[in-house]
Amino acid sequence: MRVILAPMEGVVDHLMRELLSSINHYDLLVTEFVRVVDQLLPEKVFYRLCPELQQQGKTLAGTPVRVQLLGQDPQCMADNAITAINLGSHGVDANFGCPAKMVNRSNGGAILLRCPERVHDIVKAMRQTVPSDQPVTAKIRLGFDDRSLYMENALAVYEAGATELAVHARSKVDGYRPPAYWEYIRDIRERLPIPVIANGEIWNQQDALRCQEVTGCTDLMIGRGAIAMPNLANAIKGSETPYSWQQTLQLLLQYTQYEHEKNLYFPARIKQWFSYLNRQYPEADELFRQLRLLKTREEIISLLETSAVTLQK
Repeated sequence: MRVILAPMEGVVDHLMRELLSSINHYDLLVTEFVRVVDQLLPEKVFYRLCPELQQQGKTLAGTPVRVQLLGQDPQCMADNAITAINLGSHGVDANFGCPAKMVNRSNGGAILLRCPERVHDIVKAMRQTVPSDQPVTAKIRLGFDDRSLYMENALAVYEAGATELAVHARSKVDGYRPPAYWEYIRDIRERLPIPVIANGEIWNQQDALRCQEVTGCTDLMIGRGAIAMPNLANAIKGSETPYSWQQTLQLLLQYTQYEHEKNLYFPARIKQWFSYLNRQYPEADELFRQLRLLKTREEIISLLETSAVTLQK
């Protein structure tokens, strides 16, 4: 079984990848998308979104990282794909799943699922440009307006030469509302001869086992669940019990040390993380009621430290 950390725009940046890979045995991490429009991007763009490229495309824990590209022009996607590979990315992934309105209005992400032919052309151009020993992968949803084209899009990715396909078991219109329609992934897996990775509504080991049973997929991709339960990958693999709230609180404090770059978005990022933790830990909701009123990094760190000391008494 492989467990892969999903790309989550504005959530799983390089600091979060570093932190989560330090406590989990992930098989692969996928970056936030690199937006491709109509030109070859400078190397600094790749290094900014994936600083792991400066250390052989791996986190400090040694977990390989794959750059994800989002765009609608096949040749531009191909040109930027080979750049990512040359800089050290472990394969390259194409984003056909982003539901963001701004992205979709620019003909990127999930809206491309309305046109399987374009999906095919993008993946094919990337595959023809990237050396055959490097994976070219894609992540899709089950559709945009509905799920009627789910198989056409999956076949488009496969027939274009992709190495494997990750499927988020919802359409764009479904958003992130439960349930995840795992049975559609089962149909795709039964049809495609390449590996299919299941994604959607995996919050704990029990969900993971049910997803594998329904889809028949061995490999899983986790996103929101990985933020809600920080050691979810290891819990799924059966090597650890889920983190307690005390362990999670210590991890939050560790994250403050990762913010050595003095990220101006630190308060927003911590509050965002708590919005996921609330699902797993009742204690997070109580602490968030206090934390959400704070505005500075120093105030937030002080509150977290005080809470951690209180738990230890």
